[in-house]
Amino acid sequence: MNDLLEGVLASLAFGAAGLVLLALGYWLVDLMTPGHLGRLIFVERNRDAALVLASSLLAIGGIAASAIYGAESDTWDTLLETLAYGAVGILMQAAAFVVLDLLTPGKLGDTLTDEHDDPAVWVAVAMNVAVGLIVIAALS
Repeated sequence: MNDLLEGVLASLAFGAAGLVLLALGYWLVDLMTPGHLGRLIFVERNRDAALVLASSLLAIGGIAASAIYGAESDTWDTLLETLAYGAVGILMQAAAFVVLDLLTPGKLGDTLTDEHDDPAVWVAVAMNVAVGLIVIAALS
């Protein structure tokens, strides 16, 4: 019974850590794009903003899951590692967004949040996924 309770508590702790990382990822995407992200996606139904946010959240979730799955230490060390690698992934996504913005004409945030579907969004999505994969690979 002790093992079950420990497992449940660990699952709750990792779930909470994952939610914190996802919320931070959401906040960062919101910060880097003009306008209110929730309004853009859920009220204005902006497909480009939704794709960028979704790719970011999937990458962050992948990083957190990989950190948990590959853990070789006790629960609390693994929890700290998950938070640390997740934070690295979030910061790397922000850096990649800035680099992509510098390399492309205009303002990337404006392009991703206007009312037109823009092919540039797929480049930003690919950047988010690539950054997530790179951090995941660093875990192994």
